[in-house]
Amino acid sequence: MIDPAEAGFAAGDDAALRAAYDAHGPSIYTFCVRALGEDRAKDVTQEVFVNAWRSRDRFDPAKGSLGAWLMGIAKFRILDNLRAEKRHSSRRADAEVAERTAAMSTGDDVEALSDRMLVADALRALPERSRTVIELAYFGDLTHAQVADHTSLPLGTVKSDIRRGLALIRSHLESANV
Repeated sequence: MIDPAEAGFAAGDDAALRAAYDAHGPSIYTFCVRALGEDRAKDVTQEVFVNAWRSRDRFDPAKGSLGAWLMGIAKFRILDNLRAEKRHSSRRADAEVAERTAAMSTGDDVEALSDRMLVADALRALPERSRTVIELAYFGDLTHAQVADHTSLPLGTVKSDIRRGLALIRSHLESANV
């Protein structure tokens, strides 16, 4: 089902841009802070939304969520920013800048951080019971029977909740990689 707000964004509705920023701005900003630090995170977050607005005709709500599309733009803006800083620092002989740049995230780190944030977003989108049993099974390292004991749910229900929850997560992640 296509979200009317996402369709409005794709159609160029100014109110939809504000709604997109309100809904996704904090997670995009957090991603930028983790990858770049606070100094550059605000600028890169702004660049993400400016780039998204300018290329909104490329967004297809039928292919994936707006949040995932914005996260993809953020990932590339962060990588561009890291590459530019590396180029500039190589021109300068300033040892402090070179040291700081060497300590920055690599492209693989940015990719891994993006993946973790997408998984966290997918988990947040799950119904509470499914999220709880998946977290206990995968992050708590409990067996299905132990999850059933811990939650006082029947074993079959736990297995079904995990299966359905993982299917929803897969669907969410596939839409993010469109």
